[in-house]
Amino acid sequence: MNSVVRLYDTTLRDGAQSEDVSFSLEDKIRIARVLDELGIHYIEGGYPGSNPRDAGFFDAFRKDPLKRARLTAFGMTRRAGIAADKDENLRALLSASTPVITVVGKSWDFHVTEALRISLDENIDLIGSSIRYLAERVDEVVYDAEHYFDAWKRNPEYTARTLRAAVDGGAKVLALCDTNGGTMPWEIAEGVAEVVKAFPGVEVGIHCHNDAELAVANSLAAVRAGAVHVQGTINGIGERCGNANLVSIAADLALKMEQPVLTADEMRKLTSVSKLVYELANLQPSKRQPYVGQSAFAHKGGMHVSAVQRATFTYEHVAPEVVGNQRRVLVSDLAGRSNVLFKAKEFGLELEAGSPQAAAILDRVKDLESQGYQYEGADGSFELLMKRALGQHKTFFKLIGFRVIDEKRAGDQAPISEASVQIEVDGQVAHTVALGDGPVNALDTALRKALLRFYPELAGVELLDYKVRVVNSGKGTDAKVRVLVESGDGEDKWGTVGVSENIIEASWQALVDSIDYRLYKSERRGER
Repeated sequence: MNSVVRLYDTTLRDGAQSEDVSFSLEDKIRIARVLDELGIHYIEGGYPGSNPRDAGFFDAFRKDPLKRARLTAFGMTRRAGIAADKDENLRALLSASTPVITVVGKSWDFHVTEALRISLDENIDLIGSSIRYLAERVDEVVYDAEHYFDAWKRNPEYTARTLRAAVDGGAKVLALCDTNGGTMPWEIAEGVAEVVKAFPGVEVGIHCHNDAELAVANSLAAVRAGAVHVQGTINGIGERCGNANLVSIAADLALKMEQPVLTADEMRKLTSVSKLVYELANLQPSKRQPYVGQSAFAHKGGMHVSAVQRATFTYEHVAPEVVGNQRRVLVSDLAGRSNVLFKAKEFGLELEAGSPQAAAILDRVKDLESQGYQYEGADGSFELLMKRALGQHKTFFKLIGFRVIDEKRAGDQAPISEASVQIEVDGQVAHTVALGDGPVNALDTALRKALLRFYPELAGVELLDYKVRVVNSGKGTDAKVRVLVESGDGEDKWGTVGVSENIIEASWQALVDSIDYRLYKSERRGER
């Protein structure tokens, strides 16, 4: 296995082809800067000749270059019947002024005759002449051999000719693409090993798609077989089932295969980079994503928590801090006292092992979860529950009453939601009314409006997420519902929960816990 492996990110091009993903120019620039800081070796920016957004992207880095990564422009071989120096796409690639250009070409004879509708020999000339034209004008040309493994299995002689044309044209990297994403790891290893042997002195790369859920495994198999250039996307976003997840690949290479593709400091940025790309892609982060997901180091069973407290490696294959993640202990009806003690320590609460309070808290959790409560995503509510059990709970305000009205005035008009809330703080009464996009939004707005005169720090609190789950679906519209609310203040996020047969009451419980939790934070921060 070669000792030098480099990471090539194609989030901004191949990843942007993912369903439901559309990066703005500003998004692309921000992601490229972050990937540069992360330590990615190559960052592919897109097609400079395809749209104004990508042209603007390359223009931005012409004025303010990346610090370490090699910016790469991506395009195709010249069109049939047009000389390389006359081909508009090749000229657009050069206009991007990047040190590296990646060119994709046809490796599969089936695609040559059926998609391009040209002769096999003409395709060889397209590859060689296109790369030669570019290689004479830029530092490095990467050749992406599209559908390489499908082609290699069906017509290996012709596939080898396409690679030879690329190398003779001046390509420094042969990136073998599993474009359809259906190749098995042992096939990847064999195909890569053949190319490494056939082209000594040329860097061999790998570009995998995830249609058989093997993109990461296939990429690692390629490295073991001699590949030194690994392409992928952050979080594995991409067309169809996605590309190889470069976050997992980087962690696997560094932590499992002794390939220092990133430094220790850079590795600790993986979780934050993953979250940023999800945010800019407007995608919900995958909780169960290896290494960086919220659940990657979450422990729920009491036996697991007890063991992890003694030795983390009993149920963790690496330390979460290595990749910038953190250990989480979940509290549920499966929890043991170890879970409760761990959470108490996390919250800064004094709770002794074997104490009546610890047993009472665990019994209370199990009782409430049997009623439909869930504390796995509601740490805010759980901390308040523990404070109540320890006699440390403080009442910040008293509810006098609330009323919510939903009125629909015409069949083709949206309903109007109005809420009024009356609360008391230290003998002072506030009565407010608010409209909202729905009854819960109106209630939330009215409550905050009433409390702001007493607690101005609540102005920075936002309701980030709101989920409703039917607890006992067999009862139909009479069923009990669980409401989970996620709130944030720009610095932290916290979850709270409420349960009732009345969705407004369940929402109120979660909203009140959210406000109470933030006010406790104010006291700890010394804001009041």
